[in-house]
Amino acid sequence: MIENDDQINENFWFLRRPAQFLADAVVLCAAFFIAYLPAVNVQLGEFYADTALRQLPLVVLIQLSALVMVGAYSIIWRYVSIEDIKVFLKAAAISCVVLVVLRFVLNYSDFTLWQIPISVILIDTMMAFGGLLALRILRRFVYELNEKNRVYSGKRKLKRKPTLIVGAGRMGATLVKEMVGRADGELEIRGFVDDDSRKKGGSVSGIKVLGGTKDLARLVDDLSIKQVVIAIDQAQGKEIRRIIDLCSKIPVRAQIVPSLNEIAHGRVSVSRIRDVQIEDLLGRDPVELDDDNLHEFLSGKTVMVTGAGGSIGSELVRQITNYKPQQILLVERAEFFLFQIERELASDYPDATCVPLIADVGDEPRMREIFEQYRPQVIFHAAAHKHVPLMELNPTEAIKNNVLATQLLGRLAGEYGVTDFVMISTDKAVNPTSIMGASKRIAEIVIQDLNQTFETTYVAVRFGNVLGSAGSVVPIFREQIQKGEPITVTHKDMTRYFMTIPEASQLVLQAGALGKGGEIFILDMGQPVKILDLAQDMIRLSGLTPYEDIDIKFTGIRKGEKLFEELEITGEDLL
Repeated sequence: MIENDDQINENFWFLRRPAQFLADAVVLCAAFFIAYLPAVNVQLGEFYADTALRQLPLVVLIQLSALVMVGAYSIIWRYVSIEDIKVFLKAAAISCVVLVVLRFVLNYSDFTLWQIPISVILIDTMMAFGGLLALRILRRFVYELNEKNRVYSGKRKLKRKPTLIVGAGRMGATLVKEMVGRADGELEIRGFVDDDSRKKGGSVSGIKVLGGTKDLARLVDDLSIKQVVIAIDQAQGKEIRRIIDLCSKIPVRAQIVPSLNEIAHGRVSVSRIRDVQIEDLLGRDPVELDDDNLHEFLSGKTVMVTGAGGSIGSELVRQITNYKPQQILLVERAEFFLFQIERELASDYPDATCVPLIADVGDEPRMREIFEQYRPQVIFHAAAHKHVPLMELNPTEAIKNNVLATQLLGRLAGEYGVTDFVMISTDKAVNPTSIMGASKRIAEIVIQDLNQTFETTYVAVRFGNVLGSAGSVVPIFREQIQKGEPITVTHKDMTRYFMTIPEASQLVLQAGALGKGGEIFILDMGQPVKILDLAQDMIRLSGLTPYEDIDIKFTGIRKGEKLFEELEITGEDLL
C-alpha cells in the first residue's frame, strides 16, 4: 500500500508544481496550432482555426495524460539528462498512437473532434514533445549558469586546488559533471590527461584534454597543479601503480575516485575522491558475473549465511540482497558483529528480509531448531577459524569449528533438503603445513563425502588472502604505520595471493550457481604478491619513505606458515 501511494505521489508530482504544468500545457497548445498552419503543414490548404480550437482540449488532455502515465513529472527539470529523453519518447509514442487510433476508429463520425488529419498528429507530436524537452534543457542550462556564477563570483570565490584529472573517459566526465558548479567544491579542474592520442586537443564537459601521462610533469609545472585525480574506467592495479610512481617523482599529491563496486552499490558517489589505497594497487579486471544465473539461483529463496558478521560473510549477505531472496538467515555467534551487519542491512537494504540468529554452527540442537523453523534452501558456510598461528596453539578448537561443525551443518543440510551448500575454503588447505590448513582440507573432504550421501549439491570454494579481512596483514600494517612503529614482515621472500572482499564474494556466489556437486572451485587469484613489496607500497601511500620514516623488520616464519602458497593439489582436475 505504501509503495502504491509513493508511486501515485511520484507520478502526480505536477500537482505540487502548477507553474511547470501550466508551462507544459502552453507548449502543447502552441505546438498543435502550429501543426495546423499551412506554412508548416503543406497538406492543408488553409488554417482551420475553428476545427483546431474544438480538437485542442482533447489532444492536450491525451498528451498530458501520457506524460503523467510514464512518470515524466517525477523528473526534476534542472537535472534533466539524456536518459530522461526515453521517458518523453515513450509519452510521445503513446499519445500519437491513441490519436491515430481515434482518428481511424471514429473516422465515420460526423463529430469533427475526432477527425484530426494524420499530418497534424505527426507534426504536432514532434513539435510538442520537442518543445517540452527544450523547455527542460533551457531550465537546466539556466540553473547551471547560475550555479557557476554563484561559485565563481568574487563574494563566494573559494581557494581551490588546481587539479588535473587522469582519464578522459566515462568516469572522468562524470567526475567533472559532479564537481563543476558545486559551491563547496575544493577542486579547480584545469584539464584532463589521457593516453588515448585521439582525445588529445578535444574536450570533455568543457574541460580540455591537454596530453598524456608522459606530459604530466610538464603540465603540473606549467599549470601550478597541486593535485592529480585518477579517474580511469576500470583501471588495473598495474596502471594505477605507474601513475602513482609518476606523481611521487614530480612530486604532486595523487588521489583516486571510488571503485566501480563502491559506486554501483550506492556507498559513495564519483565525486567522493579519496587517497589511493593498497586495494587499488592490487586491483584487476572486474569480475563479469552471470546475473541471470545468479537470479535463478537465489531469487525468492531462503538463504542462510554462517559467519554472517565476518569479513566474507557480511559481504556475501550484501551481495545476495541484490538478487531478491525471500529471506536471508544471518547466523553468527558473535553478538556485536551480528548487531553491526543487521543494523547496516536495515539501513542500506530496507526491502531485504534479514533474520539475525545468534548461534554456534557446532551446536546441533540450536542449528536443528533453525533448520526446522526456517527451512533454508541455499547455504553459504563462511564461519571458520582462519588465523594460522592461533590455531597452532588451539588445535582442538580448529578441528571442532572447521571440521566437526562443517560436518554437522552439511549433514543437517542434507536431512532438511537444502538444494545447495557452498563452503568457503582456503589455499592453505593445499599440501597443508598448519593446523588451520589441515582442518580446512579435511572439511573439503567431508563436503565431497556428503555430496555422495545426500541429494544436496555440495561444493567448496578455495581462495587466498582477502584484503582488509580481520587478522590479515593489511590492517595490521596500516595500524603499525599509523603508530609510527616498524612494520613486521616474516620473511623477505614470502608471497601470498590476494583478492578484495567484494571480488571474492562475487566469485563465491558464481561458484555456488555453477556447482553440480562435489567440486572444489579454485578462484583465479592472479599473480602472487611479495609481502615485502606490499609493506613498502603501504608506507609510500601514507606519504612516508620505507626504512627512513618507517622501518621494516623481519621476524622469521612462524610455526605452520609457508613461504609461498599453492592453489591446487597435485592430481586435482581444475574446473
